[in-house]
Order: sequence, then C-alpha cells, then structure tokens
Amino acid sequence: MLNAAVIGVGLMGKNHARVYFGLDNVNLVAIADPDKNKLGKLSKDYRCKAYTDYKKMLSEEKIDIVSIAVPTINHFEVSCNTLDKGINVLLEKPIAVSTAEGKNIISLAKKKNLKLMVGHIERFNPAVIELKKRINNNELGRVYKIDVNRIGPYPGRIRDVGVVIDLAVHDIDIIRYITGSEVKRLYAETEKKINSKYEDMLSGLLRFENGIICNMNINWLTPTKIRKLYITGERGMFVVNYLKQELIFYENAEVTNNLDYADIMRGVSEGRMIKFAINKKEPLLAEIEHFVNCINENKEPLISGEDGLTAIKIADMLLKSSSERRAI
Repeated sequence: MLNAAVIGVGLMGKNHARVYFGLDNVNLVAIADPDKNKLGKLSKDYRCKAYTDYKKMLSEEKIDIVSIAVPTINHFEVSCNTLDKGINVLLEKPIAVSTAEGKNIISLAKKKNLKLMVGHIERFNPAVIELKKRINNNELGRVYKIDVNRIGPYPGRIRDVGVVIDLAVHDIDIIRYITGSEVKRLYAETEKKINSKYEDMLSGLLRFENGIICNMNINWLTPTKIRKLYITGERGMFVVNYLKQELIFYENAEVTNNLDYADIMRGVSEGRMIKFAINKKEPLLAEIEHFVNCINENKEPLISGEDGLTAIKIADMLLKSSSERRAI
C-alpha cells in the first residue's frame, strides 16, 4: 500500500486527491495548500491530514508518492524539495517555467533514483490511445498534416503563464507521441488581447523531421471550449475530440487498402465516415493508476521527465519565434 499526498489542491489538485482516495492500493495521507479554505472540506471528505505548509507535511508524514499541482512558477521549488525527501513525484504539466529548471528537476530525480512523471494527461485519453494504435498500424498511410484546435474562454485559475506554456504543451507532447518525430522548424505569432502580461492567443506552424506539417490554433478568447485534433494522411483523416473521447475517421474513397502509386495519383474524394467505439475512462484516473503501477513494479513511466522537458523547449521556441518575428 503506497502512501500518497497532494501539494496544491486547486482545480487539478483536488481531483488528484479524489482519485488517490478512491484507489484500493493507495492511502491518501495528506494534502497541502496555503489556502485554508481549500483544505477543510477536502481533508474531511477524504479523511486525511491538511497542511498549509507543504514542507512540514513532507517532514512529518511517511509518503511514497506526491502529486504536485501548484502554479507553474512554483514547480521547481516544490518538486526539488519533494524529491530531496526521497518521494516519487507526479508533476502536473508543464515540467517547469524554463528548460534550465526542468533539467535540474530531472537530474535530481535521477540522482535520488526516484520516479518522475510529467502529467501530460492527454496521453491517457482513450481516444488518443486508439488513435496511436491505428497510426502505428499504418491505417492512415503517410501522415501529411496535423491541425490543432485547443480554444476556449479565459481561465481565472491561470496567473503565471500564457497559452503557450499552459495549453500548447499538451499538443506538442501528443504530436511527438503520435508521430514519433521531432520538430525541425517552427514559426509562431502570439497576441495579448485580454491578458496584458501573457499571451492569450497562438497561431503556430511546425514542420517535423518526417515532413509532417502542424498548424496550432490555441487561445483563451473563444466563448466555447473546443479540444480537437485533426490528422490528415493518404487514406483520409482522423479527428479526435478530446472532451468527448471520440475518434472519427473520414475515408478517402479513392484509396484501396493495398495502397500503391496509382491510388495516390487518383486524388481524394469523400468516402465513409467511421466512428470508432471507445471504452471511455477518466484520463486522470488512468494516469495516476499508471504511475502507481510504475512505482509498485519499478517500471519507467509513459511520460518521462525528458518528454516534459522537450515540450517546454518547443514552447520556449514558439515564444522566441513570436518575439523575434522569425522562423526558428
């Protein structure tokens, strides 16, 4: 039985606490947050101790695993203090506000021989899992282009980063995961339409080493929440709806199952629309179950610290491209 704790019980952290409390092989021993108002009801509901000082919690409690869901600007300090205590860390994305801080977190985890996983939760979305399987089975043929729509209203919970660090890292990680390729070149435009300090809109164009082009449309300006991924290739187009956990395939009717040059030359026309059956599951539950299993069985997590670091590096490049008004 692993002893778990959560540091930061805002929107995401309170859900981490809920999931730990519901697991049979985990004992939620404590939660920590500087806001007393967030602690009272949660500690009562989940029958765990509450601390306004997370350092005191780390010193007084016997803990095997900690979820860190504090503001991004505090990721480095809290992660390092937790790892120093010999505790495995599930760190909400992004890994840190800078690549330098991310590298130091990874280095400390390796030095202490502890598990570190960055919470790029979309990898545990059942629709993404199904998409990954079908891409690996070559059901799309060559992949040409990926389009990202991650848009919605401005979230009051975010105060320390803009859409590139908070939102774009989701899709950066997923595209690397799905395609197995790295970014070769990128260009970005950002704007501050509502937020005076951080960007609230991103239009990004990325070319991957395998030739795939990715168009990213991300903002906090749209009055409805949309989370969709479009992958276009030789045999048609896959569409992932993250929120509904749906995967739909729009077939290119001109292409047969045994793809050859003649099929490609015939072009594209509308074929069948196939909606795949998805066994839906809460991604956060799947993520935490996976990390607990990694600790119990001494396995490497699906999302490594290096994966988290690469996502923040590319996010930094997008911000640099926008700032310098040039392709990188």
